[in-house]
Amino acid sequence: MAKIVQKVKVKNPLGLHTRPAAWIVKILQPLKSAVSFTYREETINARSIMSILMLAAKKNSQIVITAEGNDAETAVKMLVQAFEEEFGEK
Repeated sequence: MAKIVQKVKVKNPLGLHTRPAAWIVKILQPLKSAVSFTYREETINARSIMSILMLAAKKNSQIVITAEGNDAETAVKMLVQAFEEEFGEK
């Protein structure tokens, strides 16, 4: 089983608020891998909108994505792209 760890930067001005959180959950829905985000010593399940919001990650925060499972590579690739594109808020 693959385990992939990747650092990303929150680029959108409002940080990880409701829209990006919903986008992340939607990206992960069809995938099977376990995905977590780590920010400031706190690790959460990336499939939970509430958990993502509780991180309160602001613009320029560094988040570590960890994905474990058969489609971990796909999950991380899609999430990195979403972070890069500021969840469509550019």
